Amino acid sequence: MTHTDDHRTLPRTDRADLEAILDAGFLCHLGVMVDGAPVVVPTVYGRDARWLYVHGTVAGRSLAADPGAAVCVTVTHVDGLVLARSVFEHGVNYRSAMVHGVPRVLTDEDEKLEGLRRLTEHATPGQWTYARQPNRKELAATTLLALSLEEASVQIRSGAPDDGASADAELGLWAGTLPLNGRWGAPTADPLLPVGITAPAHIVARAGTRQG
Repeated sequence: MTHTDDHRTLPRTDRADLEAILDAGFLCHLGVMVDGAPVVVPTVYGRDARWLYVHGTVAGRSLAADPGAAVCVTVTHVDGLVLARSVFEHGVNYRSAMVHGVPRVLTDEDEKLEGLRRLTEHATPGQWTYARQPNRKELAATTLLALSLEEASVQIRSGAPDDGASADAELGLWAGTLPLNGRWGAPTADPLLPVGITAPAHIVARAGTRQG
């Protein structure tokens, strides 16, 4: 795994960075070839120590025809805008992970159920045991991919603009960063929910916490 940090490229192997980026999100972009054309779709994921589990109907259709086809999964968190004295030096502070390789399409019922549990708990801890779990018909209709975490790369950009020591510093213009922080809002009930049913504790606890 490679890693770039701050304003400089610093290749290194650091599994902790990969896991931190994956654990901070729940939405990824899955890239796959479908009928000879590249397709990138947003979808949800979860993981364990070895596998990244990805919900992927489009990829499943493609891989059925070409079981050796590779895919690429990316997860990116935007931490802010980098606003320099010149437009040329503008940038984005971000954390990004890319996992790639040939995935397995899960067919074993128990393994698929465990993958879906990982995916559900990754997005909303506590929801798997609260909600009704998939039945056999629903499992059969669900495509779940397992992609090894061994082939992955990480890129992180952080810090201030790069032009503070350049000639542009004499322009007298403001430069700095504009942070971006996403937080979960208060739960909003389904309009069809009967009176008296309140949000469970694990949902209420997410309100106000940071996402990403």
